[in-house]
Amino acid sequence: MTPLQFESLYEADWKRLEDMVQQCLARGRRGAARAPAVQGEQLAILYRRACEQLALARQRAYPPYLVERLERVTGDAHQLIYQRRQFGAAAFREFIARGFPRTVRQHRYYVLAASLLFLVPTLVLGVLIHQRPDLVLSVMDANTADMFEQMYSGDGESLGRRRDVNSDWAMFGYYIRNNVGVSFQCFAGGLFLGLGSIFYLVFNGAQAGAVAGYLTERGLGDTFYSFVVTHASFELTAIVLSGAAGLRLGNALLAPRRLTRRASLVKAAVEVAPMVYGFALMLLIAAAIEGFWSSATWLPGVVRYSVAAACWAGVLSYFIWQGRRAD
Repeated sequence: MTPLQFESLYEADWKRLEDMVQQCLARGRRGAARAPAVQGEQLAILYRRACEQLALARQRAYPPYLVERLERVTGDAHQLIYQRRQFGAAAFREFIARGFPRTVRQHRYYVLAASLLFLVPTLVLGVLIHQRPDLVLSVMDANTADMFEQMYSGDGESLGRRRDVNSDWAMFGYYIRNNVGVSFQCFAGGLFLGLGSIFYLVFNGAQAGAVAGYLTERGLGDTFYSFVVTHASFELTAIVLSGAAGLRLGNALLAPRRLTRRASLVKAAVEVAPMVYGFALMLLIAAAIEGFWSSATWLPGVVRYSVAAACWAGVLSYFIWQGRRAD
């Protein structure tokens, strides 16, 4: 494609992006009531396309006037998008109401892949170890298996508490550190062409299945499931989302399309950023539930499972329906 053909093909998009930027600036000067509104989603799409076209123009060594125009167009749009932001409660409400669930739906195929990578090993190992308890030693050592058995034996003051920790607050901090560590591995593993994310999703799924199958076979299923069922709605969902974000990074490196691998990785990181913020918030919620609700031995089983059902229904409904009208 010649520079003239390239310019003719995308000229309309550049002009439209320039007009939208000027319209936004005019709206800011005159006030929201006196200037027409601009569709933010369309502005973002045109900006991303112009960035891709700028990278392509540089790679093909197109004439300086063409590159300079694209730099000016993308620079003005960048200033508008990334420096004119809302902060505080309004931005947080926008993120919760639309940004987070919309990003998850936009990456639904990565979420589906991550879900399968986590759940299939969980179910397979759970069934196998329930039938052959000795196989648990292929996933964890005997001391770890014994520790889990003691944690869910029901003899302690709180379910799931480590023997060297004496308060719910200490366990809350432990759960945050543990959950963040697992999710970070699933997310950052995407930088290794996605292989790291795949490994950690399968590994953590296998461990979860091994623990569930072993404790069920030992007759501790009631205490174990009543402990994990509520906070799992947030914790397991967050782990799957962290893996999905990692898979997106891996795909950006494997298939950069017309971008350089670096530019493709940056683009993917920007796209999944709301998902990263969201699953971090979910991990905090999961740790709070696990530390102060799940561990309480005085709660009757019917209450635990009722609250758990409400949490699972709420989490799934949130990602399926929340903000869909804005889509």
